[in-house]
Amino acid sequence: MVCDSAQKGKAVGSHSRTGAITLPPSMPTSPRIGWFTAACVLVSNIIGGGIFATTGLLARDVGDPLVILLLWLIGALFAMGGAMIYGELGSILPHAGGDYVYLRQAYGPLVAFLSGWTSFTIGFGAAVAASTISFSAYALRMVAMEDPGGWIAKGLSLVLLWSITWAHSRGLAAGGRLQRLLTTTKVLAIGGLILMGLWAGAGQWDHVVTGGSPTGRPTLGSAAIALVIVVYCYLGWNVASYIANEVEHPQRTLPRIMIGGTLFVGVIYVLLNIVYFLALSIPELAREPVIPVAEKAAAALWGPAGGRLVAALLCLSIAGAVSAMVWAGPRIYWAMAKDGAISPWLAQLSPQTGVPVRAILFQSCWASMLVLSGTFEELLVYSGLVLALFMALSLSTIFRLRPAHSGGNDTYRAPFYPVLPAVLVAGAFSLVAYSLLQRPAESLWGAATVLSGIPLYLFWKRSRPLEKSEQEPTI
Repeated sequence: MVCDSAQKGKAVGSHSRTGAITLPPSMPTSPRIGWFTAACVLVSNIIGGGIFATTGLLARDVGDPLVILLLWLIGALFAMGGAMIYGELGSILPHAGGDYVYLRQAYGPLVAFLSGWTSFTIGFGAAVAASTISFSAYALRMVAMEDPGGWIAKGLSLVLLWSITWAHSRGLAAGGRLQRLLTTTKVLAIGGLILMGLWAGAGQWDHVVTGGSPTGRPTLGSAAIALVIVVYCYLGWNVASYIANEVEHPQRTLPRIMIGGTLFVGVIYVLLNIVYFLALSIPELAREPVIPVAEKAAAALWGPAGGRLVAALLCLSIAGAVSAMVWAGPRIYWAMAKDGAISPWLAQLSPQTGVPVRAILFQSCWASMLVLSGTFEELLVYSGLVLALFMALSLSTIFRLRPAHSGGNDTYRAPFYPVLPAVLVAGAFSLVAYSLLQRPAESLWGAATVLSGIPLYLFWKRSRPLEKSEQEPTI
């Protein structure tokens, strides 16, 4: 897709051997999506399985409802600030690829490659796997089916993943229709759950005020790990930047979608947690199984029938998140392939649909492997740690890209610069440090995943020297 004609000023770029400024790759001209479809992608990408499954983990590890609510509020503020920064980055560089593009322009090809590698292995691959696992947990509880070996759940996860993969492989129009349907259903279901939960006569406000764990106050380390999980549940405000070239008027639309959509999600998250605490005490939330929190809360408020209905609706909600990630993630690998950073096989678009089908299949195959090998909580911590690191790096690119970009009438500027990005970057690095201390095993796996991308980068750099400058258009 070509760059939007509304863009004014000169985009920041890397330099080829001739010194010319280069732009990120763009997809061929094709139909674009409007703001509502893009907003559906963002809302669905943020609201995945995490908010419906993590409060039980927080209740077990933190044990204080007021502290848990505070953590969700802190996560919302962090996400809003991040959305503002990403809104400016997307306005400056409205090209396919998101973080990969920003990091390449600011820090060079190696950091950008590792970001794209992390997006593939963790950012989208692990997130898709975790969401499909959560989907299966709700589906099995809805029909009250036992699954001692876990193979039925894994089978359901794979069916969901590959059904959505097939839909998005059919083209932008088909994928957009699916996304709008799933997101609309999701928002209506969650809204109904919140309204009925707040007004339910069975709710106990004492659970919120005096329902702390008898084991004592949470430690700083447990609160830090809990905040990593909370921040993970908010991640996704930047998803619109990955499909920027498919959005109408991206310089104006992207900041509005990111900021407005993140605020909307933050309100939903806090209200949902209040409903959970109205329905169940901390010990009940922490009791096994801890993952299907929303279904347990609904069953406590309205009985088994209500719990099964909510489980069915939330299965649709999680499916919407998987759909958004199946849509957005492959655009990163497509951009990397066009850039010469990975195999050109992934740079091919389907001649029938105009979408990167090979990149879509590539991501779904990796997610399938994670579904078969991982557990939900391990994927959460494993993903959250590494994503916090690259989120900090991506947010820090604003310090280089803003001074180098001349701006224009359509360019959004994030407020409170440079204090806001500095606080967010410091906060993200603090989360990484605490995670390293509290969960060293998952941290080592995450570090190993990132570092394993270096040999791949060196291989492609050696086998395809200087081809990037030949592929990228210059201005």
